[in-house]
Amino acid sequence: MNTNKRKILDPVVIAKLSGMLLKARFVVEGFITGLHHSPHKGYSLEFAQHREYSPGDELKHLDWKVYAKTDRHYIKQYQEETNMKCYILLDKSASMGYKSNGVSKLDYATMAAASISYLALRQQDSVGLSIFDSGIVKHIPPRQGIQHLSVIMNELENVTASKTTGISAALQEMGGYVKKRGLVIVISDLFDNEEEVLKSLKHLRFKKNEIIVFHVMDKMELKLPPGESVLFEDIETGAKVLTEPDLIRKEYEKIINNFINNYRLSCRNSDIDYYHINTSDALDRVLGLYFAEREKLK
Repeated sequence: MNTNKRKILDPVVIAKLSGMLLKARFVVEGFITGLHHSPHKGYSLEFAQHREYSPGDELKHLDWKVYAKTDRHYIKQYQEETNMKCYILLDKSASMGYKSNGVSKLDYATMAAASISYLALRQQDSVGLSIFDSGIVKHIPPRQGIQHLSVIMNELENVTASKTTGISAALQEMGGYVKKRGLVIVISDLFDNEEEVLKSLKHLRFKKNEIIVFHVMDKMELKLPPGESVLFEDIETGAKVLTEPDLIRKEYEKIINNFINNYRLSCRNSDIDYYHINTSDALDRVLGLYFAEREKLK
């Protein structure tokens, strides 16, 4: 990728582009497309295989030619290439509003959600969007088509950080919206009770959904900045603490690393895809590397 393209795809520059659709196009054009082939069976035009008839199957899908030859009832199955339902859960809690370099975690997460939506709809999959803080505050059911893309992009344009959080509650609520198995993508900083969040993620996975967690954090949350004294403020409670980074750096970074590793290992053990994201990284590169690795694993 040339230098000019890389410069354009800097997160700060992308954030300044007008319109979520434009941002999504810039990002998606930066990495490979056609990233999946649905493993689910449906009824489209491409024939896949036969299976024996079971009570309750629609008679219109019986293969009468096979019946004439074998005197047995078989159903035609088709490979449905566009039937994946993708549910994107976007965290807009107060902590997501934090930024150290001009792009907040919410800005970055919103651009990621827009890019994934654009890519999936371009592949003719169905995409839904659920925005949450202490619960789901906006739910757009999965649909296909250019008009639906406009609905999602318009909603993402107007997302702002709120003052509450409750990831676990939102995930539990999401379980009520996902009626059939699909792909659930969670984009969040995961700042909540880890045990409860993991429990809710595992419940969604138990229901046969495929889960991807994009764990979004700011570089200043990963490593404390140099300096004699720093004032820390809890965005959600307003509590403030003045301290010297050098005195707490080692313990702070240990806690953060444990926080990240706990999610990473717990998700891996539950067959949940976990991917850590730093908002300083170019989004096209982040998504491109992730999806390329995902294809290799398949």
